[in-house]
Amino acid sequence: MPKKRVDLKRIRKQEERRLRNRSNRSRARTFVKRALTAMESPEVDLEEARAELQMAISVLDRTARKGAIHRNAAARRKSRLMLRFNNFVAEAAAS
Repeated sequence: MPKKRVDLKRIRKQEERRLRNRSNRSRARTFVKRALTAMESPEVDLEEARAELQMAISVLDRTARKGAIHRNAAARRKSRLMLRFNNFVAEAAAS
């Protein structure tokens, strides 16, 4: 256990950041999951899926800006979401 006050403060701050980052990452995962569910659900229309996708992209950008995830990780997840969405649109157009 650290004895200096500055070390104790550093531990407190690390814990605060850890919890804040965990909350932000969890929120991002939730919105990505909602977008994926909207794309996979047969009763969801195109506009609703697009709205969920836009929300997920917005949350991923915000999470990366706050430093909870790396910006390249956010870009990768957005890219994969867009691929899934474009496939969803193509399937909807075909049927």
